[in-house]
Amino acid sequence: MPRFKAVHKGLKLLPIDFDKQLLPGTFEHALCYLVDHELDLSDFHARYRNSVDGAPAYDPAVLLKIVLLAYSRGIISSRQMEAACRDHVLFMAISGDSQPHFTTLAHFISSMGELAAKLFAQVLAVCDRQGLIGREMFAIDGVKLPSNASKARSGTRADFLRQAEKMEKAAAAMIERQRESDKQPEAEAQRTARQLERLQADARQLRAWLKDNREDRKGVKGRINLSNRTDNESAKMATGKGVIQGYTGVAAVDEKAQVIVEAQAHGTGSEQALLEPVIEATSRLHNADTCYTADAGYHSRKALEQLEAAGIAAFIPDNGYRKRDQRYAGQERHTGKPDPLWDKRPKRVGSHCYTPADFHFDPLLKTCICPAGKPLYGNGSGCLVKGQPAIKFKGALRDCLSCLQRKQCLRTPEKTAARQVAFILPKTEQDNALSRMRRRIDSDLGRTMITRRFATVEPVFGNLRHNKRLDRFSLRGRERVDGQWKLYCITHNIEKLAHRGAWA
Repeated sequence: MPRFKAVHKGLKLLPIDFDKQLLPGTFEHALCYLVDHELDLSDFHARYRNSVDGAPAYDPAVLLKIVLLAYSRGIISSRQMEAACRDHVLFMAISGDSQPHFTTLAHFISSMGELAAKLFAQVLAVCDRQGLIGREMFAIDGVKLPSNASKARSGTRADFLRQAEKMEKAAAAMIERQRESDKQPEAEAQRTARQLERLQADARQLRAWLKDNREDRKGVKGRINLSNRTDNESAKMATGKGVIQGYTGVAAVDEKAQVIVEAQAHGTGSEQALLEPVIEATSRLHNADTCYTADAGYHSRKALEQLEAAGIAAFIPDNGYRKRDQRYAGQERHTGKPDPLWDKRPKRVGSHCYTPADFHFDPLLKTCICPAGKPLYGNGSGCLVKGQPAIKFKGALRDCLSCLQRKQCLRTPEKTAARQVAFILPKTEQDNALSRMRRRIDSDLGRTMITRRFATVEPVFGNLRHNKRLDRFSLRGRERVDGQWKLYCITHNIEKLAHRGAWA
């Protein structure tokens, strides 16, 4: 029988040189060099007032290293960060064997505020000095993530007012029942008292929220947006996996090395309103040859007109560009494949009648032939169907009444005499910002730019969401969430510096 050397798996005391744990070319080595030699943390130091009195504080450089290393390892919980500083050799090495309490780490992250933007700008300047920013193309995209807010506590002021009145009436009715009851078991009386206390507390919280927030949130075009009583700056937004309560993290990525040149978090699900702030924030980086690309969610007449007025080259497709691109022909075959998250197969139409697709319509001659081969006469040429110009046809009574296909053509053949059908007319293309962008996207250069956008920005979000396990924001308030989003983007950029061999 073969014999092998024993493998030790238990506790063992070993002498460790922390400096030798930081191998050149790794993320942790680049992180430590960057924080110790490149970043200016004087703004963090200015927040401390313990030079004469008070206990020594943890160095903000140490806390920053711990947080960024934890984010790079997919750790978002401050309790897990504390445990890593106690048990993980690499965290001991970068922190100098410091073991800050999880509340210290949580307060450091949540109170960072605008300092996160300054850190992001400093790291970006280092990336620029290292030659990682090409300024040829900036790809813009966003991801919707849930935050530390309750989706169930969303509504308008009118909704919350009704809830408060309903709770107060229920509490009053409960008090009245207690007065009318002669004797009640002690256990049941205690349970009723606890229910009454919770009900009254919830009603007081609602009234206090209504007093502090005297107006509804206004959205695009003055429409009322739902407020949220746990985080009123977050928004309820629809995603492919359902409706969430959270924020949209937007990033602009340079094509050369996939460095994030701008990161913002917004409490809205409307991407059209997020294009202008990102372009304005990156104005100091782009040059005359820089172009912007974005997905169809950022396409709007207002945004395209602003880009043209500023002389900024951009490639932003509309929602129908895939239908016009031959490269996407046949993609409907994928809808029949099973999906573990949702069924993408088209729903079966319950109607058995002929649809307009079964009629032969000639848009040039303005004629229509029914499935039975009979011509229809026009009875409306200047009408609108769903806001689009259309033309209507109707069958002749002599043809429809004697037709053998009435049951297939009419929903109620016993009541309806003749079939009517409408066709949407092709729009006459006008020379405006939308049409010019459509022609640009449909060109060979436009299709190439769409492909380049995919290859630039999608891997960045894959790295943040899959490798870094960023599946939610753990803070409340736009300023704090924006700071946390920037910290994750800083982690991504430091990783790019490490992979490119900076300070190796």
